[in-house]
Amino acid sequence: MDKKQNFTEGKIFSPLVQFALPVLVALFLQTMYGAVDLLIVGQFGGEFSEVYVSAVSTGSQIMQSVTVVVTGLAMGLTVFVGLKIGAKLKEEAGKIIASGIWLFSVIGVALTIIMMISAKMMAQVMQAPPEAFRQTVLYIMICSGGAVFIVAYNLVGSIFRGIGDSKIPLITVAIACVFNIAGDLLLVAVFHLGAAGAALATVFAQAVSVFLSLLIIRKREVPFAFSVRDIRPDKKYIAETLRLGLPIALQDLLVSISFLVIIAIVNGLGLVASAGVGVAEKMCGFLMLVPSAFMQSMSAFVAQNIGAKKPERARKTMLYGIASSLIAGIIMAYLTFFHGELLAGIFAKETSIILAAADYLKAYAIDCLLTSFLFCMIGYFNGCGSTTFVMIQGIAGAFGVRIPVSWYMSRQAGVTLFGIGLATPISTCVQILLCGLYFVVLLRKQRWENE
Repeated sequence: MDKKQNFTEGKIFSPLVQFALPVLVALFLQTMYGAVDLLIVGQFGGEFSEVYVSAVSTGSQIMQSVTVVVTGLAMGLTVFVGLKIGAKLKEEAGKIIASGIWLFSVIGVALTIIMMISAKMMAQVMQAPPEAFRQTVLYIMICSGGAVFIVAYNLVGSIFRGIGDSKIPLITVAIACVFNIAGDLLLVAVFHLGAAGAALATVFAQAVSVFLSLLIIRKREVPFAFSVRDIRPDKKYIAETLRLGLPIALQDLLVSISFLVIIAIVNGLGLVASAGVGVAEKMCGFLMLVPSAFMQSMSAFVAQNIGAKKPERARKTMLYGIASSLIAGIIMAYLTFFHGELLAGIFAKETSIILAAADYLKAYAIDCLLTSFLFCMIGYFNGCGSTTFVMIQGIAGAFGVRIPVSWYMSRQAGVTLFGIGLATPISTCVQILLCGLYFVVLLRKQRWENE
């Protein structure tokens, strides 16, 4: 095995950072990939910019919910493969990947059909403002046509992170980002197709990314034998991939739904509030990049060490990740709280939308500090295979705290977007407490097993 793929020996901090950096850049490009639609329709939408911004923000949040489900399922494959690589069972890792490709192909086709059929219903559930309803439905339907490509490039990323290679996922999303930006500029800025143009650019970029990435991967060496003939369903491997991935996917979906509920609540406050929160949520994707990168990297890093029977090394990895994330979190918190209007101005021109977004972002300044702890702990638990707990704490935070608090705040006299936004850091505090308690339980279990 290549030393770059082996996380079970030697130093911890520098290999973790080296592995996390390409993940960070890939997440940045993926966030940019989603945000560029909003940015370009906001800057080039003309007299209909508020309508397009609302439609794209609501529609893209729905598509993001689909993406997090796929990413969660794919994380199960990352952990499963990482455990086998750590245990030096490379041939079995290859069989797991082959079975995973078959599984995700079926998922891609199913998602495309379901999303196309239910586009209008989802826009209604989200309470899309009447002025933006038709554009929202159109955006969802067009993006849903590319669901199979969303699945494909998330699958590529999960496989290579599992074997310790974070560069291929970076290449995959970089290709998608470049083509999406070019497509948006052409279809929105030149041909003035609005939300439909942004959606078409997204689908085209995903398709090109997958095909070009497959050509690159064909020339890439992997630490196991693999061929197209190996792609077939294996009940044992599919069951274990789903056992690890489904709790993560369900947790991510429910957390995403909780944010969709908040957006639906805000949509009821009018077009400006809807557009403002849409802008703020896109900016939040950038604010959470560092802890998100460490969460994904840690899952693979910890999985290999757990597979190699080195739990103490896995725990040290989590601590290094928290310390590194916290440094970035302090910087992001300062920028968000004191310069939110400047950040929101990147995505919108209208003063009313910028002010609404900045008000909402102040609450996320608090969360920038808290997620440094939460995300790294989640990555650690995923790597340990404790994905059921990850699901439980996510559901508790989303439905036990975030939704009730945001709903309560929205019912208060003189409601502000800052007040509604406070639901997120309050939820994160509760989740950190749950993770701390479970860490103690897991630590005792690991010590008992070693005695």
